[in-house]
Amino acid sequence: MTARAFITGVAGTAISADERAFLREAAPWGLIIFKRNIANPAQVLALIDHFHAILGRDAAVLIDQEGGRVQRLQPPHWPAYPAGAVYGDLYRRDPALGLKAARLGARLIAADLAALGITVDCLPLADLPVAGADRVIGDRAYGNTPHQVAAIAAAVAAGLQAGGVLPVLKHLPGHGRATADSHALLPVVATGRDTLEMTDFAAFMPLAGLPLGMTAHVVFTALDPGLPATTSITIIEQVIRGLIGFSGALMSDDLSMGALSGSIAERSRRALAAGCDLILHCNGNLAEMQEVAANCPELSGLALERTRRALASRAVPDAIDLAAARASFARMLAGEARPVTG
Repeated sequence: MTARAFITGVAGTAISADERAFLREAAPWGLIIFKRNIANPAQVLALIDHFHAILGRDAAVLIDQEGGRVQRLQPPHWPAYPAGAVYGDLYRRDPALGLKAARLGARLIAADLAALGITVDCLPLADLPVAGADRVIGDRAYGNTPHQVAAIAAAVAAGLQAGGVLPVLKHLPGHGRATADSHALLPVVATGRDTLEMTDFAAFMPLAGLPLGMTAHVVFTALDPGLPATTSITIIEQVIRGLIGFSGALMSDDLSMGALSGSIAERSRRALAAGCDLILHCNGNLAEMQEVAANCPELSGLALERTRRALASRAVPDAIDLAAARASFARMLAGEARPVTG
């Protein structure tokens, strides 16, 4: 059976009998792991092994492991990593050092993930924050100019790929101007199209060839006054696929977030109709998971081609001396005075 066009979560640290039956029948493209699913390395390995055994294939396993406030794997079992703004501060002092640190930090994250069987990290961000915006992006961002953000995001993506982990470019076509947290409310951005093209959208353009991307639950009134990017065919076709030129497999941001309206079924159908290749559903609510699955077809056509191309692009990790790399990374950050919030 070809995988269905969605990524699912599960409720806890082990897959229940009901979830096992659901996964076997629904055949999701992938699984996303959250803090609620994590106790220790052996448990995470067992959870992922069980997921693969149920599906009978080496399906994608995703996580949000950015560093700073967004880090699902945490001490004491895994290292803490800095927020994206730390790389931005280093870059402003010394661009070469900032890029080197960003790449190495991502390479170390990839080593942590690969050891668990996690194959996809929802990173990097190319969001460009502005004064007055909600802090949901905040210090997760790599800077406040398109060139700097794109350069550091590219270094992060390269570090993940060198470690055999696929990057996910987010949040297309930009979440930095949002004045609300889309986890709770629908952000509306009233900035003119010309400004967006020169700033927010420009940060994503150099990254258009990355294998996977994630949409933003944000309304851009200059483009589509009624719909957020996730469910807007105008924004996906004209901006994400058109102006930005993103060619990878496009997933929605989490459909259970408060920014979206309507039932989970309606949200799923709208996102797919707008041009998302994959639906992302994260909260582990089995009834909602069943609703998503019932409204997501088997992957076919361009969506199937893009997801296959993404998976095929995952490389064998390059050789690395982890102890030496971690020591080098610590030295790079040693002079960084900015505190990491979260």
